[in-house]
Amino acid sequence: MPAMNKKDLLAWLRRLPFVGERLGDRLDGAPTVAVLRLDGVIGGRGLARRGLNLAGMADAIERAFKLRHLSAVALAVNSPGGSPVQSALIAGRIRALAEEKEIPVYAFCEDAAASGGYWLACAGDEIYAQGASIVGSIGVVSAGFGFPDMLAKIGVERRVHTSGVRKAILDPFRPENPDDVDQLKEIQEDVHEQFIEFVRARRGDRLDASDDVLFSGEFWTGRRALALGLIDGIGDLRGVMRDKFGEKVRLRVVGGRRGWLERRFGLNAVDALLDGMEARALWWRFGL
Repeated sequence: MPAMNKKDLLAWLRRLPFVGERLGDRLDGAPTVAVLRLDGVIGGRGLARRGLNLAGMADAIERAFKLRHLSAVALAVNSPGGSPVQSALIAGRIRALAEEKEIPVYAFCEDAAASGGYWLACAGDEIYAQGASIVGSIGVVSAGFGFPDMLAKIGVERRVHTSGVRKAILDPFRPENPDDVDQLKEIQEDVHEQFIEFVRARRGDRLDASDDVLFSGEFWTGRRALALGLIDGIGDLRGVMRDKFGEKVRLRVVGGRRGWLERRFGLNAVDALLDGMEARALWWRFGL
């Protein structure tokens, strides 16, 4: 049998059932886009460490930037927010590898890229959304309950002993102290400013509204976010990547790996309930 040239070999491979197109594209050096799914509440609690956090995503992020024939990394963001620290850690790791490898990053907002979810989206060099996506909520929130009268009504005495006068601030079973609230607001303002600095650094001159509008904590649909300069276009991941890299672009989903406890025992029922309640509370803020 005579030796086949590369063109004939690729044509023959692509005729193979099931895997032919993929093998042909790989040998042909078709551009590859790694897809990282950033889905859910940002943070993590419990033994199973559910939620988006750097510990759970670091391996997937590293693998995404090591794929052969890599042309770009696409972030599929679907998050109502959560921990600002984990948002900064994940976005920072993505940016560090993007700059080290000189690989462009594109972010795609799905149902929501709000609060910490928008922080993650700003790791992209360009951001896209659907017209009805929820985008923005650039702010910081702390919510809780107060029960200062409940203990007396049920005959329970509250005992708190500290070695520091500020150690037990914001105790929900004591009347709210204005000094405690002032301290909380100082922390929130500091975190808010860090969020704003990252958005400004990543979006730059594309932002097209005043700070009072953009950084008020308000959120918008994707179409309105485009007018404000928070995103670069309306579109979906597959369509935009095909427009940029051609019809033969290969989209490779790179997923995180579950921890040993979760693989062995699954998610503890109490953790699942608490995680679910926390997640629903965040999603409900945006009507989702």
